[in-house]
Amino acid sequence: MTTEAAASDRLRLTEIFLSVQGESRSVGWPTVFVRLTGCPLRCQYCDTAYAFHGGQWWEIDAILAEVAKHGVRHVCVTGGEPLAQKRCIGLLSRLCDAGYEVSLETSGAIDVSEVDERVHRVVDLKTPDSKEQSRNRLENIPLLTPRDQVKFVICSRGDYEWAREMLAEHRLAERCEVLFSPSYAQVPARELAEWVIADRLPVRFQMQLHKQLWGEETGR
Repeated sequence: MTTEAAASDRLRLTEIFLSVQGESRSVGWPTVFVRLTGCPLRCQYCDTAYAFHGGQWWEIDAILAEVAKHGVRHVCVTGGEPLAQKRCIGLLSRLCDAGYEVSLETSGAIDVSEVDERVHRVVDLKTPDSKEQSRNRLENIPLLTPRDQVKFVICSRGDYEWAREMLAEHRLAERCEVLFSPSYAQVPARELAEWVIADRLPVRFQMQLHKQLWGEETGR
């Protein structure tokens, strides 16, 4: 293999670990997380800033071998922002080819059109109080299917009202499942749940299971 070919088959990773999925449709399932390094966004509530820099280069074959060691069906490719590394697209397809149930956690700031159709895309639409609303790539919305999910992390009542308007304007619930999640320690979970109930929104209220199990400091 040439040096150029070898480089084309590598990704920079922060970590690979086994945990339970704390969010999205597969919440609660034992899941291998493949956390890629790097993110162009700086959301004010980010709990994985340690993945912004550093990491180690891994060949895709080595990633698949490490994932296989854990012996579970679900794999989540996350970050950082995994799609900031173009070779993430190839990794996702290889994981699907290997028979895994694969999800991708993405900020929604990068085009998702090339992501393998077998992957469950969890697209995070950034609210005003995330401080990264301007990075939302709204062109991703028409690409979403019932296999995918849109997530709103709600930091305030203003965020909730903005998300409610986005839900209606883009008819998101007709495209895919929609998740409303309270930003940890910023909006009381019960309060957000009551807002959703009062407005009878066609969304799934969710809390971060991993934070309930292991506390505020963990991104797992």
